[in-house]
Amino acid sequence: MDFSDYLRVLRRNWILLVSVTLAGLLFAAAVSIFVKPTYKSDTQLFVAIQNSGSVSELQQGNTFSQARVQSYVKTVRTPVVLQPAIQNLGLDVTADQLAEKVTATTDLNTVLINISVEDNSPVQAAAIAQAIANSLVTAVDTLERPKAGESSPVSLSIIRPATAPPSPASPNMRLNLSIGLLLGLLVGVTAAVLRTTIDSRIRGEEDIRSLTDVPVLGGIAFDQQANTRPLLTQARHQSPRAESFRQLRTNLSFANVSGPAPTVLVTSSLPGEGKTTTAINLSIALAQTGQRVCLIDADLRRPMIDDYLGLERSAGLTTALVGQSDVFDLLQPWGADELFILTSGQIPPNPSELLGSREMQSLLRRLEGSFDTVVVDAPPLLPVTDAAVLAQHVGGALVVVGSQRVRQQHLKRALGSLELVGANVMGLVLNRLPSKGPDAYSYTYYSYESKGGSSVKDHEHSNNQGPDSPPVEGVHTSPSDADDTRDGFASRLARRRAAENSR
Repeated sequence: MDFSDYLRVLRRNWILLVSVTLAGLLFAAAVSIFVKPTYKSDTQLFVAIQNSGSVSELQQGNTFSQARVQSYVKTVRTPVVLQPAIQNLGLDVTADQLAEKVTATTDLNTVLINISVEDNSPVQAAAIAQAIANSLVTAVDTLERPKAGESSPVSLSIIRPATAPPSPASPNMRLNLSIGLLLGLLVGVTAAVLRTTIDSRIRGEEDIRSLTDVPVLGGIAFDQQANTRPLLTQARHQSPRAESFRQLRTNLSFANVSGPAPTVLVTSSLPGEGKTTTAINLSIALAQTGQRVCLIDADLRRPMIDDYLGLERSAGLTTALVGQSDVFDLLQPWGADELFILTSGQIPPNPSELLGSREMQSLLRRLEGSFDTVVVDAPPLLPVTDAAVLAQHVGGALVVVGSQRVRQQHLKRALGSLELVGANVMGLVLNRLPSKGPDAYSYTYYSYESKGGSSVKDHEHSNNQGPDSPPVEGVHTSPSDADDTRDGFASRLARRRAAENSR
């Protein structure tokens, strides 16, 4: 992972990062508030040699003092020094218990001794520090005094008496909050990285690029309104939703699938990624350019196109495959453009066999001869083999990827199944993308005024939602318009049949 990848991880998990950091701050604040404060009082002593001789003797005495200071520092926490202090103050502790509160140090190459005492009371801390300093002076004088009764050659003097501290030494609120902030931030970043590493769900285009070289032909943003208004005709012409499908339509042309007799199979790895609504809206977008488009509902297990478009399903693809009716008699016109729908028909007991049959191949070839583009809505790849079987007989496959719905291993297996049968995978369509954030689709369009006068910032996102949304009432042409379209198409079919019979 490079620096940009880490930034993306942090942007994806910013809520987790902020939450953990705030938790660290709150914990540090709670510790600082509820922990009993401790006060620290310091005193300092000077060690000297009682010698008034020459300069050379003074230098030797100074060296002697520095050597002895280390011993005096260790003596501070012994009962010889602490017990007299306890008796003088009337403390109800032992010498060992008091030693835990006392710290004695010395600076390098000096004859200074620093004594620090910590206590819950500032006055008590100062009193104990002063008592220990006085006791050390007495103890050293006794220990260094010669046996002959002469005075001690070493003299200790208190040069900084102990005073009661005005504020506690701990807890240090500012220091604790700083530590809590840094620890919280560190834990948050670690949790974000671990979460991203463990979570294999596909969230955006970067996840696709790290997994496969198959191009991403379009991105469709999540929109709650698409659950009740999933069709492209239900959105404004210059809405982000419409623009995303026009961009997908354009990218398909650059993928060389709009040549002679193109057939596009639309599928996904798992159910609920939005393949059906993508197939429908792509067909509408293609028809809006003046192309003759046929949309086939080849999901013979869970057909949904008839529910979305408000069409009859009793006779359709399976009716044609078993030879009960000619396929051109089963096509149903939809909308004001030349868009014709072949619904699934009755659900058969052997979908895979029907979709892989010669009759299905012949049906596709006949439709390719009459339409500019044929769009096939196929079942998901992983639960059943229908889409993989059908992908062998079409010009190319378009795989819909539901953001945060499918995992990397699922998409890899789905693409592998298409590769195994030699299918032409034209590209991927990312669905249910966030409209903002690091995983939003990268292209942005200009702002313009809608017919109602409101400004709309158009992104290359569609409002088509991933799960094949609950069926809604279709928006199609009036009966008179449908009849005109059907009559025109019927006349073209009649001429084609006459030409075929003449051969």
